[in-house]
Amino acid sequence: MTAPVVTSIVPGSGPFHSSSYSVRFYLPVKFQDDPPTPLPELKLEHYRWDAHCVAVREFSGYAKDDNVVKEAQKLAVSLSRSPWALPNDGATDYAYSIAQYDSPFHFIGRVNEVWADVKSSGDGDDDGCSSSAIAAY
Repeated sequence: MTAPVVTSIVPGSGPFHSSSYSVRFYLPVKFQDDPPTPLPELKLEHYRWDAHCVAVREFSGYAKDDNVVKEAQKLAVSLSRSPWALPNDGATDYAYSIAQYDSPFHFIGRVNEVWADVKSSGDGDDDGCSSSAIAAY
């Protein structure tokens, strides 16, 4: 198993306007040049995530529908009071992503994160963010 396992939520793209999601497994650096070939019946697709900026909120326990939504809302509220803005220009298809770092059999001290793509609020950075401008709220 890889860590983290990242689940990205795409709101309203499923049947009857329900949310859909994609699950991604991290491929360690030592396998990235020559990745293992998945079984064809699994219909797995290689995906390379371009460099981008995300805001992160960490939470513990198991990542379940009810607490994931609450944590994503808390992150959105925090960002609304910060110099960072959630993109609303269609730059991303995902509302947010969940990163889970622990095996399901790890019961205590679990680590999860909610990730939201962010861009700066016009501070002049070409790439939309800067590592020196990170703030905690």
